[in-house]
Amino acid sequence: MNGQPITYFDRYKKAMQQEAVYGDGALRFAYETLPGRALGWLFFSRPFFSAIFGWWMKRPASRKRILPFIERYGLNVSEFLQPPESFVSFNDFFCRELKPDARPVDAALASVVFPADGRHLGWQELGTEQRVFVKGQQWDLEKLLGGDPELVQLFTGGSLVLSRLCPVDYHHFHYPVPGSMVDSWWLGKRLYSVSPIALRYRLSCIWENKRHLSHIQTDSLGHVLFIAVGATNVGSIRYRCPRGDQSFLKGEPFGWFEFGGSSVITIFQPGRIRLSDDLLELTASGTELYARVGDRMGISCAI
Repeated sequence: MNGQPITYFDRYKKAMQQEAVYGDGALRFAYETLPGRALGWLFFSRPFFSAIFGWWMKRPASRKRILPFIERYGLNVSEFLQPPESFVSFNDFFCRELKPDARPVDAALASVVFPADGRHLGWQELGTEQRVFVKGQQWDLEKLLGGDPELVQLFTGGSLVLSRLCPVDYHHFHYPVPGSMVDSWWLGKRLYSVSPIALRYRLSCIWENKRHLSHIQTDSLGHVLFIAVGATNVGSIRYRCPRGDQSFLKGEPFGWFEFGGSSVITIFQPGRIRLSDDLLELTASGTELYARVGDRMGISCAI
């Protein structure tokens, strides 16, 4: 498993791609060696480590990293709302917004959309998955939801989509469905990496990490859970101020991550959604699907 490249299927290019991993050497040391795993538990996963790194990425001196990063990873500057030279720090660039037409939202009434740009895995029915990144790993819904018995009962056997954002991605996340906010709360303290390099070894990093849960009520999909998961160097999850009635439309901006790569998880009640065929087929083979925010993730079963 050591040194194994990260590959995914690109929905638009209709081909397998190899991921260019930011900080690949450090990640492989931290998760593919015994000394690295020990340091990860003692040091790298602690919130103060991410806080220090985040502080540095907000300093004006970090601006010099922006243009080399854009060139190395081939980012599409024409999508940016602001030109690269306008950013005052690397974190300012990392949290960049896109032009309004850069991410069109699937307009079909029954469609549910991906909440973020990224590499996605989806399971139609929790409890039946054979592998999550590697064979034998499964979701622990009780731990993921902090042991809340009512929520666990509500979503047992439901559908789950994991959307993994890399440092090269647009790091704002949007509402995958129209609805209203019931409640929201924080769980977890650690900040492990959520790269496949780490998750191949231990999926539990996700439910040990600092995360924010949002309980959403919808007309056609019933209850939906949206979970923003922090990670190493991503201690800050930011949210837009909600409107007074706290209702929202599909595809509306929801929040963003500050520097680093992270994940969002969307969970649906049983029988409420039919996930897209390409997402299900690729997930069954252990392959992530690259798709952008606003593109179709599935179809509501109620419309």
